Amino acid sequence: MTTELLLDHLTKQLRIPTIAAQYRSLAREAEDRNLRYEEFLLALLEAESESREENQRQRRLKQAAFPVQKTLDSYDFSLMPSLNRNRFLTLSKGDFVEKKENIIFLGNSGTGKSHLATGIGVEMIKNGYKVKFISAAELVEELLLANEEHKLGALEKRWLKFDLIIIDELGYVPFTKIGSELLFQFFAGRYERASVMITTNLEFTEWTSIFGDEKMTAALLDRLTHKAHILLLNGESYRFRQSMNQRDGSDQ
Repeated sequence: MTTELLLDHLTKQLRIPTIAAQYRSLAREAEDRNLRYEEFLLALLEAESESREENQRQRRLKQAAFPVQKTLDSYDFSLMPSLNRNRFLTLSKGDFVEKKENIIFLGNSGTGKSHLATGIGVEMIKNGYKVKFISAAELVEELLLANEEHKLGALEKRWLKFDLIIIDELGYVPFTKIGSELLFQFFAGRYERASVMITTNLEFTEWTSIFGDEKMTAALLDRLTHKAHILLLNGESYRFRQSMNQRDGSDQ
C-alpha cells in the first residue's frame, strides 16, 4: 500500500478530513518553501482546527434558528442616534452572559429590536456561545405542550444548555392564564442561572396585560430587571426610515 493510500486511510479513520483534503498541497508548499517538518505539521493542524471551529460555528448558527440572520454591521445606527454602537459591540462579546445578566429591548414596532437582538446573538455565536432564538408565542406553545405531556423538567434542562435565549416579540400575542404562568416559571427558572434577551413593544407598566396577575408581574419584573441591560428604542420606525432612505437613493 502506498504512503498516500495509507494517509488517506488513517485520516479517514482518525476523522481529520481537512488534513486529508489539504496534506498534498501543503506538502508541496512546504517543499517549495523549504519548511521544517514541525512547520509543515503545524500548518496541517491549524487548517484542521480552523475547519472544525468554522463547522461548530455553522452548527451553532443552525441550532439558534434565527428567522433571518442579521448582523450589527447591517444595522444603520445613524437612523437611531440615541443608540451607542460601541455598547452593542461590547455586549456581543458575551460578558453579560458570564454574569447571568439579561438584556431587554423596549420600543415601538419597527424600531429594529429583533435586528439588534439577532445581531448580538450572531456575534456571540462567533465567540463560542450557544444561543437560541424563539418568539414568545412559540415558547409558550412549547411550554404548554410540555406541561400537557408532563415534560416541563426535561424542557427546562434542554433550554439551560443554551447560554442565551432570545425571546422575541413579547406582548404582541396575548396568552392564556396557564400560558402566562408557565412563561413566568420559565423566566424564574433561568433567574441567576442563565441569561435571556427579550424584545417587547410594551412598557413595563403594561406587562400586566400579558401576565394578568399584578403580583406575578411585579415578581417577574423584579427578577428580570435585577441584573439587566435595558435598551430603549422608542422613536420613529427604523424600518420606515430605512425604506425611505433607500427610496430617496433610488430616485436620485
